[in-house]
Amino acid sequence: MPELRPFHLAFPVRDLAEARDFWSGVIGCREGRSSDHWIDFDFFGHQIVAHLAPGSGDAARNAVGGHDVPVPHFGIVLDMAEWEALATRLEHRGVDFVIAPHLRFRGEPGEQATMFFRDPSGNAIEMKAFHDIGQLFAVD
Repeated sequence: MPELRPFHLAFPVRDLAEARDFWSGVIGCREGRSSDHWIDFDFFGHQIVAHLAPGSGDAARNAVGGHDVPVPHFGIVLDMAEWEALATRLEHRGVDFVIAPHLRFRGEPGEQATMFFRDPSGNAIEMKAFHDIGQLFAVD
């Protein structure tokens, strides 16, 4: 796999203090620059930016692997140990899962651990991991 470059994603939040507590305190992202209207976070080496935008709407859903997956959503592919540690941390913090941590496509191409939850503003997040990262784009 070629070396990946960091991506940038901006997303709406209803309250910056709430976003700061969730993304820094719960997920563990280091905070970067900020203003009265936005906050940069280091999301596993990628730049995500929480922009103050009260009143953003709810997401649609799409069937994937027997679950109604929220769309849009974003996340990161972790190694399995990081994913397991994060799942445990989120459970201990009382995060309400949209789709609880589980193994999707068991025994099939693309087998992956996945979980979905929302930040306090309702943004859907998927965190996933593969035992074999070579399965990331597997089709058969």
